[in-house]
Amino acid sequence: MKNDILHTAAEMFLSKGFKSVTMDDIATEMGISKKTIYAQYSNKTELVKCCADYIFEQISTTISECLSKNENPIQELFTIRKAVSSLLKDESSSPQYQMNKYYPKIYKDLMNRQFSEMINSVICNLERGVEQGLYRKEINIPFIARLYFGVMNLTKSEELFPNEIFPKKEVNAQSLEYHIRGIITPKGEEILHTILIAK
Repeated sequence: MKNDILHTAAEMFLSKGFKSVTMDDIATEMGISKKTIYAQYSNKTELVKCCADYIFEQISTTISECLSKNENPIQELFTIRKAVSSLLKDESSSPQYQMNKYYPKIYKDLMNRQFSEMINSVICNLERGVEQGLYRKEINIPFIARLYFGVMNLTKSEELFPNEIFPKKEVNAQSLEYHIRGIITPKGEEILHTILIAK
């Protein structure tokens, strides 16, 4: 039952937001009593924390599966973005924004974990891109990796990019293209062009 609650809650939080979904909503969705949920999770904050961990593990697994395909570094970024966006339902409800606003400690812990576990894959992508002549050899890899990580999180800000004006799917696509165009060589630009016209 505990895992069923976790799965359902995570799906609902991603669809509607961590603040928007109540314990009553989850109980109704599952056809169980709220008391049953509280028997497994003492309060909503505990459930949010467990869901954040669960979603993070799903994202980590998804990224690992994308990396295992051994695509060229540019295609790899698009593959990861598509897979993660699908997992997060294009973040139409801005779940990360709501978590930051209403559960700041959980959000901060998640961001620290995300950075420590994912920055190396970004660095690896950049190094491979340089080796393959797709990214410019003079780029500062540690700086670009951190900048990319920062931009990915910045674009989730509702203040800067309100969803009614900047749909998250479009923001994600444009920020990725912006990142790649800033570091590619003419050879890399050919690959990027091929990917973009195929979309």
